[in-house]
Amino acid sequence: MSDKAAQINFHAPATLRKWPSVNSERVSASLGASPYLIIEGTLDECVQKFMSQPKSQHHLYEIHTAPQSDLVSAILAAEQIVEIARLRDFL
Repeated sequence: MSDKAAQINFHAPATLRKWPSVNSERVSASLGASPYLIIEGTLDECVQKFMSQPKSQHHLYEIHTAPQSDLVSAILAAEQIVEIARLRDFL
């Protein structure tokens, strides 16, 4: 796992986005909803901002960045972001 972690570029450009919600549930894209920009910066900055949000709202967020490896896809869901945050702490 450390080989993959070492390949993550935390300085890569990224955006943290949040889906609109009703009663803490995402509004569906089929209803015309799309995630809006929270922060534009590096992958590291976006991960830090995400981790500072209430855990109960994590499912509403995603990070958009250039794919880097099996761990870093173009759109990162909450579970992936938490895993990347854990890996970052070991680097």
